[in-house]
Amino acid sequence: MLTEKIKLPPDVRELLSGCKSYQCFSSTGELAEASVGGTDNNYFEVKYNVRGRGEVTEAIVHKVTNGISANFTEAYMRRRDPDTLVVADDNPSDKPRFAERYGYEFGPLREESLEWLRDQDLGIFFFRIGPADFGYYGLAVAPANAAFFCMGLSILQKIVPVDQLPEDEEFIKSVVFVAPPFRHTHFEGKQIVVHNRTDEVYEIFSYNLYPGPSAKKGIYGVILSIGEYEGWSAPHCSAVQSISPYDNITTFMHEGASGGGKSEMLQMIVREPEGSVLIGENTLTGEKRVTSIPQFCKINPVCDDMGVVHPSYETGGMRLRIMDAEHGWFIRTDNITGYGCEPQIEKLTINSTQPLLFLNLNTNPGGTALIWNHIEDEPGKPCPNPRVVVPRDIFPGVVTKPVSVDLRSFGVRTPPCSADQPSYGIIGIFHILPPALAWLWRLVSPRGHANPSIVDSDKMGSEGVGSYWPFATGKKVRHANLILDQIVNNTVTQYVITPNQYIGVWKVGFKPQLLMREYLTRRGNAKFRSDQYQPARCPLLGYELNYLTIEGSKIPSRFLKVYRQDSVGFEGYDKGADILTGFFSEQLPQYLVPELSELGQKIIETCLKGGSVEDYAKLISRK
Repeated sequence: MLTEKIKLPPDVRELLSGCKSYQCFSSTGELAEASVGGTDNNYFEVKYNVRGRGEVTEAIVHKVTNGISANFTEAYMRRRDPDTLVVADDNPSDKPRFAERYGYEFGPLREESLEWLRDQDLGIFFFRIGPADFGYYGLAVAPANAAFFCMGLSILQKIVPVDQLPEDEEFIKSVVFVAPPFRHTHFEGKQIVVHNRTDEVYEIFSYNLYPGPSAKKGIYGVILSIGEYEGWSAPHCSAVQSISPYDNITTFMHEGASGGGKSEMLQMIVREPEGSVLIGENTLTGEKRVTSIPQFCKINPVCDDMGVVHPSYETGGMRLRIMDAEHGWFIRTDNITGYGCEPQIEKLTINSTQPLLFLNLNTNPGGTALIWNHIEDEPGKPCPNPRVVVPRDIFPGVVTKPVSVDLRSFGVRTPPCSADQPSYGIIGIFHILPPALAWLWRLVSPRGHANPSIVDSDKMGSEGVGSYWPFATGKKVRHANLILDQIVNNTVTQYVITPNQYIGVWKVGFKPQLLMREYLTRRGNAKFRSDQYQPARCPLLGYELNYLTIEGSKIPSRFLKVYRQDSVGFEGYDKGADILTGFFSEQLPQYLVPELSELGQKIIETCLKGGSVEDYAKLISRK
């Protein structure tokens, strides 16, 4: 049926007809059983014979009561390498080409990869790409002993049984080929994912088993490519409907680089033992500052990491409309360090009605995976990127239709900042951004401080346009224009920026964005009073707040205006502003190409000339 009745790509048909064996999976449950080598097993080693090295074990897999737990034997494989993606085709792209990076064409390696797969027992399955109503499908082809990898993909992008596939059409848009040993023989042990956009199908060759660069972000690249061609975008964001104690609903869309707080936007605030809410702790004095919030807003999650803004969702309401691009969520749990940190996620993952995939957790065969039991990269150093892959439909109140966005926030991981050690950690709990300035933040997309999701240095770097550029394969100016069109065409949606980790010398974690969510939900669509905000001392931060009160409790001004902190002052703040300004000046000139829209040119030139907040506000007016 597969090779004769379904219109498979020719190379796939030939591969399946000539391979050692293959099994076509129809459910995540089947893949969970295969992940440990069968129903009777609860322990499995994923290993391969590697030319020149002998047998290499890539991962240890445990069957646990709540799903499958996989741990990589190398600490390097437990996080995404930001330089993973390479483009093999000749279609328009600003990404590094395979031949340029490695000095030879991809064609021979592609054939070698397919030849290796022919000698393996294979596992294959079909999956949806993006929302169900798109009608796009993909196919995964992997060695059968890498079923845990396939299981993750089957949750992230819904697995589809063969008998539910479309008939009489070439429905497959992408094929994921998985060949783990090649990272050792050809890529010096690095995570490499090759994107090959052919006329017939978008091919992804995954030369590693960490799902982040391929099963997760590789398919994101496919969605971005489709959107770039068709004229719509797929924001790197989470989204949530927040319902206040007074029953008004505000929809938030939170964007940012990896580690920017997207998953955390879907989480509840955790109270201190006596019921208060900790705002932050002073890293120099140990002082703690708390506030009181009697009742939190209710949360209905919309998406966790990838959204779709499609023309068919538009209603003429001048608000951006978004829908989840995924069937499951790749949730990082590094901030969950013990029982009770995040009760909802803990309950869902411990008592799941469906098998889940856990990564980088310390588990025992036959036991229960606990999301706060993080594996150690080395003695005394927990892995910063523990993960769980969860079907979105097990979350209570999850929204399944497109929603109108009231407020778009952008999260930045900030380091501590003081006058003695200045940094860009000068962002208050949140700042209001004019739309033009909000676009600039999405162009530079700071990767930020101590990123737990990727292998990187602590130096301030850029995740690129939309904060999704590491996963895209086309032209960055095309994406810059698409994002600007979004902003210009949806002028009712408001914009803010919020930090996480530090505000000046205060350790705050993800509290700023959660407190911002609580406050702005209570406000609804009410406009800010003119005396509540003023232009920030650093123009790139838009408008800073003069005061902020949540349920009768005032937030101290040191969390709103970082220069009010004695350890920072104007001296530390201004040095941090210089760092931020230098970063923007370094990142923005690359977009000044003829293809950039005229408005985009004006906005970037305003920034490079040291424009004021009012200058940005005049470029795109809000309604």
